Amino acid sequence: MAVISVLVPFVPHRPEHIVPFAAYLQWSPAHRLWQGQSTLVESSQAFAFAAGAGFRVPVGTGVTLMPLRHPYEAAVQARSLAATTGHPMVAGFGPAAAIFQQGLMGAPYTSQLTAVAEYVSAVRGLLETDGVEQDGDYFRMRTGLHPLPTPPVEVGLGVLRPRMARLAGELADVAITWLTPADYVRDVVAPALREGAERKDREAPRVVSIVPMALSRPDRDPVQLATASNTGHLRMPHYRDMLHKAGIETDPADLAAGAKGLVDGGAFLYGTVEELAERIRYFWASGVDEVVVNLTGVYATYGPQATLNELDEIVRKAAP
Repeated sequence: MAVISVLVPFVPHRPEHIVPFAAYLQWSPAHRLWQGQSTLVESSQAFAFAAGAGFRVPVGTGVTLMPLRHPYEAAVQARSLAATTGHPMVAGFGPAAAIFQQGLMGAPYTSQLTAVAEYVSAVRGLLETDGVEQDGDYFRMRTGLHPLPTPPVEVGLGVLRPRMARLAGELADVAITWLTPADYVRDVVAPALREGAERKDREAPRVVSIVPMALSRPDRDPVQLATASNTGHLRMPHYRDMLHKAGIETDPADLAAGAKGLVDGGAFLYGTVEELAERIRYFWASGVDEVVVNLTGVYATYGPQATLNELDEIVRKAAP
């Protein structure tokens, strides 16, 4: 079923900063509140704060970076959020960029796919079974979680390229994409997910795409908004490789040119509310189950109130 959701479009310095966005979920057609990795106020703690303030809404992490959290702690945090919010929770994970792994662990994972497979298998096992016995290259454990009735937790995996998509097809409940054009999801990600799922004789995971966008206005520059939304991504090798595969060329030395490529290539959506609604529907038609509206560039440029107003305009026009 096609649904539309919302990304917290900033890294919060205080947990109360996300409350207006959690409140928005309670009176809008939006399905779930998402947040990426935060190294300021940690995402699961911000969500728990919002729930404690009375805004118990479905949440998702897209994605928590593996080097920051042992699989056991990851399972505890995810299950805790499901219990705290009273809703099914999506716990998305990703290995992070190699330079981030190097900074935290002294060296990057020798095999990214092996590390991810072991991590996701451990988290799923802890959440779904009485215990895990795993002797991996990166994660070893013989333990389990104490029983706790909660709404279900879906285990997600951040997906940009075909090999990770095939792995997600084998192991994950949800494949989470970021900055991926709709055609790339249709032509590259979705077939790889199906291929991985067929290997394990299981259904392919549902697809969540976190899509940066902004409404066109007379005083706005789409390249400026795309740059404000995606400066970090335009510098990261794994994002640049995905964009290259999608036909979008980027250069860390010329961020404006890369941002223009995002706009021209459909990775950053810009247009009237009718045009954005149509392009969101195209994501659904391309195999995406849940489109997450990402107004990071709007927030960085125009602030929270303008962002909430724009968010509501887009969500209400595009909601199925």
